[in-house]
Amino acid sequence: MSQEKKQIYFNNPQLEFRYVAAHTSVIVGGRRLGKGHGIIAPWMLRNAQHMPRSSGGIVGSTFQQLLTRTLPGTMKALEDMGYIRDIHYFIGRKPSPESGFRKPVIEPVSYDHVMSWYNGSINYLISQDVPGSSNSLTLQSLLIDEAKYTNYDKLKDETFPANGGYKGPWKNCPWLNSILITSDMPTTKKGSWFLNYKNKMDPELIDGIKSLVYDIYLLKQKEQTSYTIRRIKEMSLLLAQFRSVAVYYREWSTIENVELLGKKYIAQMKRDLPPLVFMTSIMSIRPGKLKDGFYPALRESVHYYTAFDNSYLQNLDYDFDKARMQDCRQDADVDLSRPICIAFDYNSNINWLVAGQQHGIKALVLKSFYVKYQRKLREVVDDFCNYYRHHRSREVVIYYDSTALGSNYAVSDEDFISVICSQFEKNGWNVQRQHIGGTLKHNEKYLIIDQGLKGQKYLMPQINAPNNEALKLGLEHCGVKIGPLGFQKDKSGEKLAETEEDLLENRTDGTDAFDTLMLGMFFYPNQSYSSSSSGGTSTFL
Repeated sequence: MSQEKKQIYFNNPQLEFRYVAAHTSVIVGGRRLGKGHGIIAPWMLRNAQHMPRSSGGIVGSTFQQLLTRTLPGTMKALEDMGYIRDIHYFIGRKPSPESGFRKPVIEPVSYDHVMSWYNGSINYLISQDVPGSSNSLTLQSLLIDEAKYTNYDKLKDETFPANGGYKGPWKNCPWLNSILITSDMPTTKKGSWFLNYKNKMDPELIDGIKSLVYDIYLLKQKEQTSYTIRRIKEMSLLLAQFRSVAVYYREWSTIENVELLGKKYIAQMKRDLPPLVFMTSIMSIRPGKLKDGFYPALRESVHYYTAFDNSYLQNLDYDFDKARMQDCRQDADVDLSRPICIAFDYNSNINWLVAGQQHGIKALVLKSFYVKYQRKLREVVDDFCNYYRHHRSREVVIYYDSTALGSNYAVSDEDFISVICSQFEKNGWNVQRQHIGGTLKHNEKYLIIDQGLKGQKYLMPQINAPNNEALKLGLEHCGVKIGPLGFQKDKSGEKLAETEEDLLENRTDGTDAFDTLMLGMFFYPNQSYSSSSSGGTSTFL
């Protein structure tokens, strides 16, 4: 039975990537550029078919990333190209003898984290939050997706060395030990390691590859004589040599895919995303840096972490629909048996909730939530309760200062703390109220939190980066000013009307909730905590 042919659209960046087909390719592309559809999937398929029975690696910063972002889009692209799961490839299980699949040259000990192709090629799923997941592997290709989140030191020490050595029957293939790195534009120095590949690209070599591809195409359109056949063979060998040593680096904005996405999508992203996110994730523009801010001691390598519960994710058996339904069961940092500490910031147009727990000398910021406009305090409490619906103690400690008392501009006729407590109780949660006094002066708050961030005094703040994306941006870009009261956090933008360039969630409101949480955890530690308590926080850091 013949399979029905299907036309597939490829945009210009995808076509150029496929024609150049360099040994090492780095694609910095905006969201919805089609990295999975037109870059990752064709690259994987090409390597599997040109190097049958070889072993490749697919690297993600976390197993959750591979499960919810890298694999689903790649598998949909493979399906569009006619390659179906459990027919042409398997994931997470060894192919049965009845499948007729060939065996790889170097067969894995376990197929739990392996993608197996019909011709014996395999791809190991390598997640950096699983220690040693690339140790002892021998690879013939390497894909690093969402590279801005990966740890370069781990790649350098563990994964890059695995992509070499045994050449087997593929020694003449230009893509032996090839590397593909994909990401949107990074916003931090640590996540920018792959941008250096731009300096490694030889533009003249890339132009030479393009010229050869075009010349071979023209020759193939002519009548095939002994001369044209010989010339095509000679030029193809030269093309393979060029490709085998080429480094290809490109930065593409999402606008390159506007023919498929439509102008409305770009306009919506500009309206809905914080300006910094739009600039980097959509336009692929390298961001500038805030030289001086309210949190100058904040360091990505020191204060940010990632903590997914891989045992839970692996038990989903690669059910991508279940993996997308995110709740606290995917988090390895929350202790489900202890209360969660929370703090709020109240505003008529945006309300924040920041949640944390103490772990030894660390003040963990587990997750943050915000709601806008018609959705207010009750709704943000509901969002929290829904996310933590599997929490066993169902108890929160609320830290609040005098701004939560006697005020009601974000709600009806009750003050903020009354609304919050009643909504938690409505959801079946127990509430411990902890009043931390009046609001501190900005210079006092700055000094206290700065000492915590530097590890000089108090607890050390630690922020779960994937669960606090908007808060992270707010902390990194929170400015300072000298006002009538002296040194102050620059909150001048909070009262302005929201615009496409200045969204509410990108302002300082969330950082105020963070401040309250830190002050509460520093000075009023929850009494249920003990250094010997066990739970999800025992091994993740």
